[in-house]
Amino acid sequence: MAAPGPQPPSPSSSAAARHTVLPQATGLQKTWQTRGPVALALWPVSLVYRTLVSIRRALYRMGMLKAEHPGRPVIVVGNVIAGGAGKTPVVIALVQHLQGLGLRPGVVSRGYGRSTTDCRAVAPDSPAREVGDEPALIARSCGVPVFVAPHRITAARALRAAYPDTDVIVCDDGLQHLALSRDLEVCIFNEQGVGNGFLLPAGPLREPWPRAVDFVLHAGGLPPGNDPAHAYGLKRRLASYALRVDGTRVPLSDLHGQPLHAVAAVARPEVFFAMLQSEALQLAHTEALPDHYDFDSWNRNSDKRYTLVCTEKDAVKLWRYHPDALAVPLQLQIEPAFFAALDVRLQALGVRRH
Repeated sequence: MAAPGPQPPSPSSSAAARHTVLPQATGLQKTWQTRGPVALALWPVSLVYRTLVSIRRALYRMGMLKAEHPGRPVIVVGNVIAGGAGKTPVVIALVQHLQGLGLRPGVVSRGYGRSTTDCRAVAPDSPAREVGDEPALIARSCGVPVFVAPHRITAARALRAAYPDTDVIVCDDGLQHLALSRDLEVCIFNEQGVGNGFLLPAGPLREPWPRAVDFVLHAGGLPPGNDPAHAYGLKRRLASYALRVDGTRVPLSDLHGQPLHAVAAVARPEVFFAMLQSEALQLAHTEALPDHYDFDSWNRNSDKRYTLVCTEKDAVKLWRYHPDALAVPLQLQIEPAFFAALDVRLQALGVRRH
């Protein structure tokens, strides 16, 4: 589907502009939800960004910039909005589904936020600072080959060389990384959808929407311009338990009545805090940190009697310094029809169960 051209900056020019601001939207995220004065002032700059994105995509389409396929079916899981859309939990769910079919998936990622710049394999016990928190979480959760590199095609080549029997390569993020040829694209939207419909920096979009993708997974309403036949709902909720560093589980019900210090270094920490409160947990102290924060210089300044809770992504870094922290996993409920449709597409690509 062709992307729409630039629209006049009118507050009523699109359905996206009438999107209700969600309570959890704060700061820049809140600005991006409406076509208010700040967004309208930045709209001309977003047109420059749109032009650059269009030129880059055209150069790949004409072959002036080269894309490479790694020789195994590639599924890219990504988004078109800046900030967190919940890609990594979807990657984990997708990989676990492929494992359930008897397939041998592998994962590639840039490894955002890591201190290294080489191409390397990620083991379940790899330090998050060296491989990135999200790849570390995927390796720990799924036990599949995971490789990180500045360029995802480099990671895919290394994955295939080390694990030649890999059936499917799943790319964590990378919808805009056109140097990696792909067979299927899965685009994720959180509850805020496309926001005000503007591109960066006036809005949250990294590229014009709508654009052609194979599947859309949306936590809120169906984003405008989607083909409902290829769009599926997903719901996020916390697990009924928290994890200790040794992998044992603590029922959330055991934490009722205890004062908690909740810390989150994710794209939308306020959502994590709200989900904890929805489980009737007492948050005595909340601390929101930048996404991918490494916790190397973090000081636990709250009352030590408070139980420390965090997200799973944070735990792969935080446990190094505070092994008493409890990680509360995020669980996804994706429409079963998505996996059925995905299986059909994989069969068409020649992927078969073992």
